[in-house]
Amino acid sequence: MVNTEKPRQSETIILGVDPGTSIMGYGLIKVVEKQAGLLNFGVITLSKYDSHEQRLKIIFDRISNIMAEFKPDFMAIEAPFFGKNVQSMLKLGRAQGVAIAAALNRDIPYIEYAPKRIKQSITGSGSASKEQVAGMLQSILKIKEMPKHLDATDGLAAAMCYFFEMNSPLGAPGKTSWKSFISKNPGRVS
Repeated sequence: MVNTEKPRQSETIILGVDPGTSIMGYGLIKVVEKQAGLLNFGVITLSKYDSHEQRLKIIFDRISNIMAEFKPDFMAIEAPFFGKNVQSMLKLGRAQGVAIAAALNRDIPYIEYAPKRIKQSITGSGSASKEQVAGMLQSILKIKEMPKHLDATDGLAAAMCYFFEMNSPLGAPGKTSWKSFISKNPGRVS
């Protein structure tokens, strides 16, 4: 008897997170045979909670629930950046740490990207605006309606950054350098 079933396509689900203490954005993409498609995106609204501790617990619970529902294989998260206020940066770092802890709790590997790196991977410019990133994602992923809060597309951008790097000829995410390429491809470069 001949097997007429098509072989199962391998798929990878990537969760992207844009940490925040008022609004945290997230986006999920599904990759099938090196083609990315939108799975889901949205925000976790935290401004209605008074204490920072409450917000951290909500972040852990909601990110854990998203992970339980969509079962991502990887998480890409935006690194906090230094602004004008040190206290804000510390709170943002805690929010990022709680999201990372949720991934570690479920044995989901993660990678951290600088905001400029994410913008550059999506638009070609590290100084692109949130609107430019959202517009490019709308085109790439064929998003019909843009969200009210662009933090959602920022989370999606982190996931797409990981997708672009995992499909890069230079190698694994976070390891994209000529030195890495040369070491993995002896004899191809003289």
